[in-house]
Amino acid sequence: MKSHRLRHMLAAGAAVLSMTVTALVPVPAYAQFGGIVYDPSNYAQNVMTAARTLEQINNQIRQLQNQATSLINEARNLASLPISILDPLQQQIRQTQQLLAQAQRISFDVQQIEREFTRQYSGQSLTGSQREMVQGAEERWRNSVAAFEDALKVQAGAVSNIEGARSAVQTIVTASQSATGALQAAQAGNQLLALQSQQLADLTATVASLGRAQSLDAASAAAAKAQAREQLRRFLAPGRGYVPTTAQMFRN
Repeated sequence: MKSHRLRHMLAAGAAVLSMTVTALVPVPAYAQFGGIVYDPSNYAQNVMTAARTLEQINNQIRQLQNQATSLINEARNLASLPISILDPLQQQIRQTQQLLAQAQRISFDVQQIEREFTRQYSGQSLTGSQREMVQGAEERWRNSVAAFEDALKVQAGAVSNIEGARSAVQTIVTASQSATGALQAAQAGNQLLALQSQQLADLTATVASLGRAQSLDAASAAAAKAQAREQLRRFLAPGRGYVPTTAQMFRN
């Protein structure tokens, strides 16, 4: 009897102890709504994971936007200038070259110049007869006249190219102001340099043609002086120069 009561009391005490331990041990808080268990700590963790994922997606979007902007800028920098003035400039240079190639009599050729100067302007031209010397002087005079005519033609061609240069400058400046990239700006600058080269070519041709005319005229003057001295020497040479004779001017 006592043993049965003792066992009953021990069982009751164990049950109370178990309830007390259960109350002291912390357990996760949860709520149940219609069969769905809500865990606040798990929900907070999921929210943080979603926020980090969203931030990573936003970073990737910004990287893609930066790459797209960089590609657009590269495309602008690689875009070519829509206009070009090189063909007109080359045409003007060819016209100037044609004028120089049409030089009359003594052309812009080193070998021909050496040959003609030896024949017409050196001492060799003073060894012929009086008639040959007169013909040589006339030929030198024609060379000078032709050279001055050629110089005037080249100058006229250079002046006619001024209007084309003005139009080209206006076109290039307008294009450079609306350039969208580095390549277009560089191409506009290159075309301006090409225009300056064409103008320098016209200036060089003008100076060369005028210098040719002046050189031939100066050479002609020097040859004329040498010829005059030679003719005077022949005129005064004893026995071979001037021989006085009786001249009858009026008839009786």
